[in-house]
Amino acid sequence: MNLFLFAISAALVNNVVLVQFQGLCPFLGVSRNTKTAAGMGGAVIFVMTLASTVTSVIYYFVLVPLSLEYLNTIAFILIIAGLVQFVEMFLKKRVPALYKALGVYLPLITTNCAVLGIAISSVQSGLGVGRCIANGFFSAVGFAISITILASIREKMERNNIPKAFQGGPIILIAAGLMALAFQGFSGLM
Repeated sequence: MNLFLFAISAALVNNVVLVQFQGLCPFLGVSRNTKTAAGMGGAVIFVMTLASTVTSVIYYFVLVPLSLEYLNTIAFILIIAGLVQFVEMFLKKRVPALYKALGVYLPLITTNCAVLGIAISSVQSGLGVGRCIANGFFSAVGFAISITILASIREKMERNNIPKAFQGGPIILIAAGLMALAFQGFSGLM
């Protein structure tokens, strides 16, 4: 039950995109169709979980014993950049269609503040290695849920008659804002 509440808290109540407003660039840029959004969500789940694992281990077993906690941001950025390069090479070789569909947004995972933000907030909150990993995974699941929902909304909006002033970016931002309001409703769960 405790893990279930932790998962709901990380994925929905404290959604990394719609509540913490981190990772908005890929959220808005890759959500044109559900297939690409789901692929980006999967890549973020993999990278954020792996990044949370490696960064928490490095933090607790290298930086803290050496009293180098102040280097956590630099170390985490380097770790995340390396992991994203690994994912990029893997997708290019194994799933070229998804690699091509994600385009420029795949390298943007390196600078996705959601990945770095979750890694830093996890260790600053004093979560142990196991909880850091769980927080990274469930936060990434929340990212995947929100980007997939926005992609499905955008696909449905293409078939609607939207006033010219709201076409494109304005209606997408309105939809994202309404999603953020809806996700605020989950705060009553905890």
